[in-house]
Amino acid sequence: MNKKTLILLTLLGFIILGGGHAYGAGMWLYEGSTPDMGMATAGRAASALDASTAGGNPAAMTVLDRSQLVTGVMGILPIAKFHVDSSTHDGGGGGDAGYFSPGGTFAYVHRIDDRLRLGVVIGSFFGLGINYGDHWAGRYYVQDGSFLTAGINPTVAYRLTDWLSLGAGINMLGAKMYTKVAVNPLLPRSPDGRLKYEDTDLGWGYNLGLLFELSKQTRFGLTYRSPVDFKFKDKPDLKNEGWVLDSILDLRNKSKKTLGIEITVPQQIMFSAWHQLTSRLALCANVGWQDWDKFGMPNITISGNTTNSFTMDLKYRDTYHVALGGQYRIAPKWLASAGIAYDTSPIAHARNRSPSLPFDRTIRYALGLQYDFNENITLGCAYELLDGGTARVDKKGPLGDLKGQYNTNIIHIFNINIIRKF
Repeated sequence: MNKKTLILLTLLGFIILGGGHAYGAGMWLYEGSTPDMGMATAGRAASALDASTAGGNPAAMTVLDRSQLVTGVMGILPIAKFHVDSSTHDGGGGGDAGYFSPGGTFAYVHRIDDRLRLGVVIGSFFGLGINYGDHWAGRYYVQDGSFLTAGINPTVAYRLTDWLSLGAGINMLGAKMYTKVAVNPLLPRSPDGRLKYEDTDLGWGYNLGLLFELSKQTRFGLTYRSPVDFKFKDKPDLKNEGWVLDSILDLRNKSKKTLGIEITVPQQIMFSAWHQLTSRLALCANVGWQDWDKFGMPNITISGNTTNSFTMDLKYRDTYHVALGGQYRIAPKWLASAGIAYDTSPIAHARNRSPSLPFDRTIRYALGLQYDFNENITLGCAYELLDGGTARVDKKGPLGDLKGQYNTNIIHIFNINIIRKF
């Protein structure tokens, strides 16, 4: 690959990926329309509260004494308001870049016998969308972007001994990537160009789990979720193109060139503890790790008469997770939950952060409530506030300067759920 081609390819990668990847650690959704959201998912790999453990830790399905399902609906409302310190471009901070997204989860566990369980989970654990509009100051980094996933995860668990259970599952995950970004024409008084990129792909992974039961009151869980690779391909749609992108994409040729982007959803390890302290009070905790370093090195390929590719290093780093929570039986039919969780930032320096990723470290605060309608049906709801930090941006480079931070950077998440035992 000659030097000119490498420069143009790098520039295109920056444009499509928002100068620092279009997505990041805020995309990992611990949340679902399940009761454990009311504890900020503390204890997820050990609690075995309902059928959602088929995805949280499949080994913990052996704790469930009956077949059961859990399902519900969820709403996600981000509020992301960027304050511009200074910029080479006009347009302001883009207002509120968040928008409401609905969601849902379905999980079922079937008891075969005293030792064997089968389960399935349908839903999403990864995704993010953001929209700043067409004319804000950072439009050459991102205007509108999303990475949305949905998947199915069949699992199996087997109790080896009274204290040890094993679990495993296959994860089939579909993903859609969409990016819209303004293109600087570089000529005075010329209108911005606009580049759109969109594709879908199907990826495969797996999850494994161990459950250690020290007693009926105390258990520990360890779970692993593998990486999932996606390969997106599209012929980018460009309007008001300039000579730079013409050189890259050969857009005056009707065939155009195909842009390929390979992204890896991070692998994850989580260790959890659960302890029934009294007949009314249970306490739980998590520690975890996610491999964002690999996610931050997407491979970019342009195919036409010739093929050129390279790997971008977006300088992401691995993240770490801790969570504490508990449940308290406030009345015979009423169970209250609360929890807090902390995840480190995947980005060490403001110069590496893109407005496509409006997250710094994240802190989750959660509350939940369940009502036992009868011995077979439990109704519940949960609320979580995710604080994404100030997430300062200090970008310099081929897309221009952009400096500022998020004065408001939170996500409201709520759900309604139901557990049905058979």
